[in-house]
Order: sequence, then C-alpha cells, then structure tokens
Amino acid sequence: MSEEMNGAESLVRTLIAGDVNVCFTNPGTSEMHFVAALDKVPGMRCVLGLFEGVVTGAADGYYRMLGRPASTLLHLAPGLANGLANLHNAKKADSGIVNIVGEHATYHIKYDAPLTADIEGAAAPMSHWVKTSPSSTTIAADGALAIEAANQTPGQIATLILPADTAWGPAEAVAETKAPAALPKVSDDAVKAAAELLRNSPTATLLMGGASLRERGLELAGRIAAKTGCGILTEGANTRLERGAGRVQVNRIPYVVEQAQAVMKAAGNLVLVGSREPVAFFAYPDKPSLLMDPDATSTKLAGTDQDMEAALEALADELGCLDLAPANIAAPHRAVLPSGEITLAAIAQTLSAMLPEGAIVVDESVTSGREFFPTTAGVPPHDWMNNRGGSIGYGLPVAVGAAIACPDRKVIALEGDGSAMYTIQSLWTMARESLDITILVFANGTYNILRGELTNVGVQNPGPRAVDMLSIDRPSLDWVSMARGMGVEASRAKTAEDLNKALEAGLHSEGPYLIEVAI
Repeated sequence: MSEEMNGAESLVRTLIAGDVNVCFTNPGTSEMHFVAALDKVPGMRCVLGLFEGVVTGAADGYYRMLGRPASTLLHLAPGLANGLANLHNAKKADSGIVNIVGEHATYHIKYDAPLTADIEGAAAPMSHWVKTSPSSTTIAADGALAIEAANQTPGQIATLILPADTAWGPAEAVAETKAPAALPKVSDDAVKAAAELLRNSPTATLLMGGASLRERGLELAGRIAAKTGCGILTEGANTRLERGAGRVQVNRIPYVVEQAQAVMKAAGNLVLVGSREPVAFFAYPDKPSLLMDPDATSTKLAGTDQDMEAALEALADELGCLDLAPANIAAPHRAVLPSGEITLAAIAQTLSAMLPEGAIVVDESVTSGREFFPTTAGVPPHDWMNNRGGSIGYGLPVAVGAAIACPDRKVIALEGDGSAMYTIQSLWTMARESLDITILVFANGTYNILRGELTNVGVQNPGPRAVDMLSIDRPSLDWVSMARGMGVEASRAKTAEDLNKALEAGLHSEGPYLIEVAI
C-alpha cells in the first residue's frame, strides 16, 4: 500500500483514522486527486453541496450535534470565499471543522493563473489554525495536526491548504492523531466568587452558554436556582440548547435593545458560565452597546474552554444544593391546533401542538420566529439551535449537517424567506441524501428584520427606494416550485388548517419536505 499511496490518499486515511469520516465537498480541478482518494479509500461519507456555503454550514451543524469534526473540501481561494460566511458562523458557534482547501501546484502559483489568490490570508480571519502543507510526505502529519486543532475545546476551525502536487506526489505514511486533552477545571477561587455573588446579591442570574446548555448543566443550574433564588438566562443565540418538558427552562435575552435592557436590569448581578457580559447585536444612535445594568457586576465561573458542567457541580456543592430538586422545570404543555388566518401566534401554536420528541430545531426564522421559542417551552424534549454568527443563510446548511449527524431524529428548519435564498442549494443536497428534514419557509416577501433596523437607526419615514431594497416580492418567490425543482416535496399553507395538515405530512415524511407559509 505504501508504494502506491499518494499524498491525497495518506490524508484521507489519516482523517478516517482520526475519526473524521464525513466530508462535505464542492471540489474543483486542484482537488481531483483528493476526490479520487475518497473513492479509493473506504470509510468516508462524501456529501456534495452545490455551493460552498452549504458545505461549511453543514459541517457546522454536524459538529453541533456530534461534538466531533467533519471535513470540508473547497476549491482554491474563490471556493473558500464562497464558504466564508458560514465558516464565520461556525467559528462563533465553537464548531470544530477540518477545512481542506485545494491550491494550485506549488510550482504553478508563481504564474498567477486566474484562480490564484492568497488562501492563507483569506482563511485566517475565519480560522483558528491555518497551514499550507508543503509536500506529499508531510500532508498526513499536517492532517493529523488539523484534526487535533479542530478537536480543541471549544471546537476550532482548522484550515489545511492542499497544493495539487502535494496531493498527487508519493507518500509513505498515515499519521496518528493525539486524543484531545482533558477539559481544564475552574479554580476554587472562581467557584467561591460565584457562590459569594449569589449569596449576597439581592438579585442575581446565571447567564449560560455553550455546552452548559445541555441537560445536565441546566439541571445543576436549576438546583442552584432552587437554593439561591437566582434567575437563569442565556444569550439570544445559542449553539445548541436542550429544552422541553421535564428540563430546566431558560429564557433568552431579547434581540431588541430596549427589551434586552429591561431583562438585564431585572437580572441584576451575573455569574457567567460559557458566556460573556451581553452586548447589543449592532450599535444604534443614542443606545448602549453594553446591555448589562450599569449598577450590576459580574463574575466568571467558567469559559467555553473549561469544564462547565464540573464548574456548575462545584458551585452547587459549594452552595450545598446538589441534592435539591431543580427549580424552573418546564411543565408539559401542548397548544391547541389553531384555525383560520395564519398569524405568527398561530404558527407558534402549531409548532407547540406538533413538535415531536427528539426533534432538532434549526431556527433562522428571524423576526417571524420571536414567538416560537416561549410557546414551545413545554413540548417534549428537543434541541434548539440558533445562528451564533449572525450571517444569514446558516439555517438550511446546518439542518443538512444535523440530519447527517443524527439520522434517527427529525430535523425541523424554521426559515425566513430572505435568509433561505442565500443557501437555497441546500434543498438539492437534502433530496440527494434523502435527509429527514421538514422546512418551514415564512414567506413575507421582505427582509423584515431590516425594516425594523431602519427604525432602530433613526430612519422613521423611509422612502420608496429604501423600502424597495428591503422587499423581495417583485417577482414573488415560488417556494413550492423551487423545492420541487430540486427534488423536495412541497406544499403551500395559506390558512392555519393548511399549515396543520402540511406539517403533519412533513413530520410523517422520511425525506425532506418544504412548507411555504404565506404570512
């Protein structure tokens, strides 16, 4: 085997040996030897995306659900550039990805061929680790380093650049990947400082994020709340939140600055667990950037690079509440199916009535979905994911990755129509892979969030050209036709009864199903 193996094959074998066994790909000429290696070497699932933003977003969703990285395969600097928005989102979500980018052969770069560009420079802002492997004999070792970087806690974006001659040249080895280091524990001082703040504050709140939002972390937070009377909050957007009936309920900080300020004033002093002092999404005239009450203080219990569950357990032990029943348990609740006009409240009711146990909800509903989260607090246990990075077009690709990571669970993607158009190619991948995803597209024909932003920045009476730049209704988008054109079954809901029927059909489908919700 060693006599015949090239650099690409040694890299693929190294990836598989390092438990990286899914590759989301959109390759080009420079990556053909890697493509051939994927065909020759068994053990790698290859998933084609028709746009690089689908590829990088899918790798994000995969990591969020499994906690281990997939690889990507992108074509030169322009291919990387097409995937950068969702690579940004993945970085903000602390998702680990082995991001492989093809490059011209090393001797060809000096000729400045049309696709030549600074790949390292383009990758650096959206990566934690970047390296160009210089030769076919080093690529396996560099691949192992990339896997190790991606597996750091929290997850990291490791961009490995693969020149074509590095891929096709001879190789002799498959590299071993070191196991991730154990999570560092928080200091006793951090635990004692958090306990003191909770004991002595008239009002205090655990502000939680990252892996602390899994069921065990929330259970410990509930015990601490039962002992101290503190609140439990999370940031507005989370990588993955385990919620539903029987689990400790946690509310999110609102997006709107004034609403967020009111919530944070009531929150009082903060204990930060995998979070930071909250900030506004944007700067606005005469509005603060920092949302925390100016009279409040905070202390950091644990960061995302530490063992947050152990930190919460140590805090609960310090407070003497490990044996207490958790507070804030969400009571089972299903809304009654709505009828009549489709409103945002009616959509929330339908989701509350029908969301299945074990569902994975990928939420990019933007303004349409602000009622969905509280209304579904008491449905059977499920996971809820948000866009940590804020670059739109994350939802459909992340749903792809989540469905591949968890084929036995129903994935539900809640999508604004403007956001969905950024990565509409995801539908094709869903159909090709027969992924169990139900998509709700909220078709209001506008970038509605941006209309609100006009007001937020002080534009009270926008003119027709401003309004037109925020509208996507000329021509209207036909989501049913677009979905069916890419192999996804679809229907249109114009009434609440239509929506109830369509969602039932989607939930009973074993492949992708899209519902255009006319609102």
